[in-house]
Amino acid sequence: MSVKGRVGVGGGEMGSRNAVVSRNLALLLCFGSFSAGILFTNRIWTEPERTNLESKNCNQKLKVENHTSINSLGQISNTQYDIRALDSKISNIEMKLAAAKAEQQSLLSGDTASGNSKRKYFMVIGINTAFSSRKRRDSVRTTWMPQGEARKKLEKEKGIVIRFVIGHSSTAGGILDKAIEAEEMVHGDFLRLEHVEGYLELSAKTKTYFSTAVGLWDADFYIKVDDDVHVNLATLGTILAGHRKKHRVYVGCMKSGPVLSKRGVKYYEPEYWKFGEAGNKYFRHATGQLYAISKDLATYISENQHILHKYVNEDVSLGSWFIGLDVEHVDDKRICCGTPPDCEWKAQLGSVCAASFDWKCSGICRSVERMVEVHRTCGEDVNALEHASF
Repeated sequence: MSVKGRVGVGGGEMGSRNAVVSRNLALLLCFGSFSAGILFTNRIWTEPERTNLESKNCNQKLKVENHTSINSLGQISNTQYDIRALDSKISNIEMKLAAAKAEQQSLLSGDTASGNSKRKYFMVIGINTAFSSRKRRDSVRTTWMPQGEARKKLEKEKGIVIRFVIGHSSTAGGILDKAIEAEEMVHGDFLRLEHVEGYLELSAKTKTYFSTAVGLWDADFYIKVDDDVHVNLATLGTILAGHRKKHRVYVGCMKSGPVLSKRGVKYYEPEYWKFGEAGNKYFRHATGQLYAISKDLATYISENQHILHKYVNEDVSLGSWFIGLDVEHVDDKRICCGTPPDCEWKAQLGSVCAASFDWKCSGICRSVERMVEVHRTCGEDVNALEHASF
């Protein structure tokens, strides 16, 4: 074989080897590229999945927090409701304790048919007063309201109970309450209510007074009178005795004044729109200086006090509570006489007034200075109450 032929043969072998190497290298490159692609693809898809997972976790956390927040608000609301309910229960318990204490005192001081029976009274007179009215109270004590043993005798023999009616100050146990407690120690003529005093709270005070009084004393009539009004007890008792056998009696000086819708004026009615067009008048109701209601009406107020609406003017409130009931309105002008000379002339004519005051002042003007004068000129005979039979 020639040299040329061998070379050719050798060259062929080399070519074959190169072809094998190139094929292996291509496979290796393909495999490497495939692996790199898988790695790159996995990395691209892993990040969004992680982001989505974190987003879902955040959303779930927010939902849990929101749910927890809602539950917390609900718990706070329930707690506030429970506190209000507890306050109401405490007030009711305190009122019942006060009623039990007063009843025990009444049983000890009065005659009873048996040891377990409740004393029967003719009328309970609540004199509405305020912390600042010490001088007014003293003017009443020195004129038409019996004191000490005379007042106890009046309760025992005539069944007439008289008390100054007052609640508590907004600062429980403060100087105002302590002053009343000191006055009570001297005179013993207060009825303390579970009520916070305030001029705009007179309707609430009226409800509480009747509810408390009917629980303390079993009487035929319950009366509210202001501490700047002069009262002749025998004449008032005679008027009420004439209605003793009636049911649901509402006695007073009946009126139907205008509904005042202008803000800032005296006796402004914030709920004027409930009474119809401008210029309308209220329904008939007793003027607030003095009025009396029978026991069944006082009991009605006591049993429904939580749902009876309160208008800003307490005499309007009382009249509204009886709308829709079968109530007899007794309009007696002897309960709203003027001060001298009006009540003096009427007394001279034989028509003694049960109550006297000045309309322009909604009570006796300058009552502290003038109560003695009104009592001297318009008061009934000193023996009238002793000789009266109810």
